[in-house]
Amino acid sequence: MSAAGPPEGANCFPSGGRGQSVAATVRKRGGTTMNIAVASPTGGTTIVIDVAAFVRTLSFDVLPAEVVGQGKRCVLDLIGVAAGGSRMPAASIANTYAATQMTSRDAEARLLFDGRRASRAGAAFAGASTIDALDAHDGHVLTKGHAGVAALPALLAAIDGGAECGGAEFLTCLVLGYEIGTRAGIALHASTADYHCSGAWNALACAAIVGRLLHLDGARLREALGIAEYIGPRGQILRVCSHPTMLKDGSSWGAHAGVTAALLARDGFTGAPALTVEDDDVRSLWSDLGTRWRIREQYFKAYPVCRWAQPAIEAALGVQREHGFAADEIAHINIDTFSEAVALGSGRVVPETTDDAQYSLPYPVAAALVFGRLGGDEIVQTALADPRVRRLLDVMTLTEDREFSRRFPSARFACVEITLKNGRTFRSQPAEARGDPGNPLSDEELREKYFALASPVLGHVRAERIERVVNALPDNSALSTLLEDLLHPAT
Repeated sequence: MSAAGPPEGANCFPSGGRGQSVAATVRKRGGTTMNIAVASPTGGTTIVIDVAAFVRTLSFDVLPAEVVGQGKRCVLDLIGVAAGGSRMPAASIANTYAATQMTSRDAEARLLFDGRRASRAGAAFAGASTIDALDAHDGHVLTKGHAGVAALPALLAAIDGGAECGGAEFLTCLVLGYEIGTRAGIALHASTADYHCSGAWNALACAAIVGRLLHLDGARLREALGIAEYIGPRGQILRVCSHPTMLKDGSSWGAHAGVTAALLARDGFTGAPALTVEDDDVRSLWSDLGTRWRIREQYFKAYPVCRWAQPAIEAALGVQREHGFAADEIAHINIDTFSEAVALGSGRVVPETTDDAQYSLPYPVAAALVFGRLGGDEIVQTALADPRVRRLLDVMTLTEDREFSRRFPSARFACVEITLKNGRTFRSQPAEARGDPGNPLSDEELREKYFALASPVLGHVRAERIERVVNALPDNSALSTLLEDLLHPAT
C-alpha cells in the first residue's frame, strides 16, 4: 500500500497559536503508515507516527489474517452483547431519547436493534448505550475499559447515514477503531492522575472511523481527534463502580462525541492537538501502529459483569466444581482480591437493579454459586431477589490482597475461601479471569456466549444468519445482510 501524505520534507502539522510548529520529514514505514522525524526541543530526533496518515491510508490488504479473524470475533461478540443489552432498561431509555431528542434534518441512521432513526451522533449514542447496558463486551487490561462498545455503533451509524463502505472497508474501519482507541486509552491513563471512563478515549476511535469515512484530509482528521479528546466525557468512573448506575462507562457519550467531532472537523471546526496522541510523553505508544495490532490484545468476557469481579467468579466456581458442594451448604465465603475489585459495588451491597448487579463483586460470586452459571438471566430482577443469593451475600467478606493490588491492572487475581456448615474449608489457588489472550475463550465458547445472548432476543434463525454473514465478511453482500439484521427491531 502506498501511503498518501505531504511530500518529502513538508511540514506535516499546521503551525499557529494553538501549538508549537514542528518540522517533519515523512518516511514510508512498512507500507502501512509513515514515520516522522521530529526535531526535539532538547536536540536530536524523535521518531513518531503520523496518526492521521495511518487513519486515512490503512488498507484491508495489509491486515494480517489473524487481525481480520479477531475483528470478526469482536463484531460477533459485540452483536451478541447488543442483543442481550437491548432488553435492559438503560437501552430502552437511551434509544427513546435518541429517537426523540437527537434527530437530524441532515443524514439520519437507524438505531441498533431498534429501527427508529436519529442523527448519526444520536444513533452512535444509542448503539453504545445498548451494548454498554450489558457489561459483557470486550476490553483491554491497560485501558481498564472498552473500545469496541463505541467503535461498532459509530461505524454502523456512519454507514447507515450514507457513507460508502464495503465489507473490506467495514473490517478495516473496525480494526482501525481498536488501534486508535486502545492506544488513546493507554495514553490517557499514563498521562493523567484520575481514572476516567472509556468514553474519554474511545471518542477518538469513533472520530477516526467517521473521519476516514468522510474522507477528511490529514489536517482535518487531526482536528477531529483533538475535538473528540476535548469533548469526550472524562467521567470519574470509580464513582460509578462503587455506586453503580446506568451511566456505566460513559461510552454512549464517547460515541456521540467522536461522531460529532468528525462532522465538526469536516466543516472546518478546529480542535487539535489531541494530547493523548501528540504529547511527547505518549508518542512512544503510537510508534508501533501498523506493526503491533492492539485488537489482538483485547479480552472477551465469560460473564456479563465487570471484568474486575471475574477472577473471583472463576475461583468460586472452580472450588465448587472440584469439591461438589451445593450453595445451601455454605457457611462463609471470603474473597481476597485487588482493591478496585473490593470497592466494586461497595455502595450497594445488596443490588436492587441489573446495573447494581453488573458492577458488584459479591453478587455475581453468590449468583454463580447458587445457579452454577452466570449469564444474562442471572443478572435480572428475578435472580436478584432470590433468597438463596441474598443469604450468601450476608455470609461473604471481602479482603484486599496487597500483592494483587500491586499487580493491577496488568494482572487481576482473586482467591476464594469457602467454609461449609460441616466445618470443612476449601481455598482456591489465585485465579484470573478467562478470556485474556494468555487464557483465551475458545471460538466455540465465544459462539456459545453469542447464541446464549442473541437467540432469546432475536430468535435462533436470525441469530444464525448474523453469525453466518459475519463469518462471510469481507463479502459485500454479507455486509448488506448484516446491516439489515442489525438495524431492525430486535423482536
